[in-house]
Amino acid sequence: MRFKLFALLAILAMVAAACGDSGETATTDAPTTTAAPTATTAPPETTAPEEPMVDAATIRWMTRPDNPEEAAVYGEISDEISSAMDDVDLVYEPGSNEGAGYQQTLLTNLSAGTAPDVFWIPGTDIADFASRNVILDLRDYATATGHSDADFYPGPMAQLTTELDTGQPGDALWGLPRDVSTFALYINNDLIAEAGVDDPRELEANGEWTWEKFQEVSDGIAALGGEIKGYGQSAWWGPYGAWMNAAGGGFFNADRTACALDNATSIEGLTFLRDLYSGDAVIPYGEDPEPPFRAGTVGMFQNGRWATPGIRTVDFDWDVVGLPTGPAGPGNWLFWGAYVVNADTENPEAAWSLVEALTSADTQAQISSLGANIPSRVSQDALDAFLGFTPPANNQAFLDGLSNSPTTEGPLWAGSWPEYVTAMDGAIQEVVTGSRDIADFEANICSETAGAFN
Repeated sequence: MRFKLFALLAILAMVAAACGDSGETATTDAPTTTAAPTATTAPPETTAPEEPMVDAATIRWMTRPDNPEEAAVYGEISDEISSAMDDVDLVYEPGSNEGAGYQQTLLTNLSAGTAPDVFWIPGTDIADFASRNVILDLRDYATATGHSDADFYPGPMAQLTTELDTGQPGDALWGLPRDVSTFALYINNDLIAEAGVDDPRELEANGEWTWEKFQEVSDGIAALGGEIKGYGQSAWWGPYGAWMNAAGGGFFNADRTACALDNATSIEGLTFLRDLYSGDAVIPYGEDPEPPFRAGTVGMFQNGRWATPGIRTVDFDWDVVGLPTGPAGPGNWLFWGAYVVNADTENPEAAWSLVEALTSADTQAQISSLGANIPSRVSQDALDAFLGFTPPANNQAFLDGLSNSPTTEGPLWAGSWPEYVTAMDGAIQEVVTGSRDIADFEANICSETAGAFN
């Protein structure tokens, strides 16, 4: 990638030309004979050859922002990177589809030949996109530019270097992680104070932030009445999986080759979630809890660091706190997603250069300072700096989530994550909303999802 290269060459050429010119005007004396003089002209001045004009490559790239404020963060980053690339025109396209709809739209556009050159996808979908041969293996480009896998967290890199034929980490490189995140609870301190309930941050500091205390705080806030609710979470795999993780369960067996939704600990976590939603202290399951939280009518809201740019716009006192501790711990996730390159891009080297620029230490620091997510590069300096990117005041809650054995988000190399999560989402929503008995779920869910595994 040439950054300001042509301008520099032109300047050097003009300097060279000036050094070779005497500054005198060439002339021809008239002959001494009486014959009419032959017309002559001065020789042309010597000039340096101009560099040929090169059309700038247009590189389109896309993310899936959580809210308009996060989209603006990435728009600012795109403008800054574009200004440093003379021979590349960047076009940023914030994806507008939430959840799996974003990925499905990308796959449709990839098939139609209209997808961007570079795009972000969740860590869960790396295997699906790689197995469809719609993203490039970037190892050769990375080797040429001196990239090191060790600069990034090992959990995401283990997935991004997995070989299709073995399902194990190897020499492949499907992309680079944009950032990492964990869950926290965004809390409305004004509602907590008005309700007279315990401050979750103090409970956590005292080792008392348990499922039971969480339930008490949620119920106490909801007791204020009216539109006020104690808690809200979105209806996708991350939030409901956190309760399963906290009970010691999870989605898969140890080598991620089979369903584990029916084991006793997974059922324990799901039972707590069902009981939580059996009352009226929470936002109804399936409704987006972020707008009412931002409106000041919800006491606690579970989400990742990516929600921070939007929450910074509210006019009430707020902060974050770690997830409450279940029988096996807080049950957090190490979320990540990666920038990958369209297999049909016409400019693979330029696309790789953009991936490097988007995941550079400087870019990640800017994104963190603007509120969105935690740098995916392994750097204590970056983490120390992250603590100062306020609000929220309690950024340590996100770092505690990273250090407390979170479950790494990951794809199914031995199956189809999209197929599995579609069946799981629907079945769990039925349980949480009361239309399916949890005993029936326990008895049948793994047979219902068995087709998702190879």
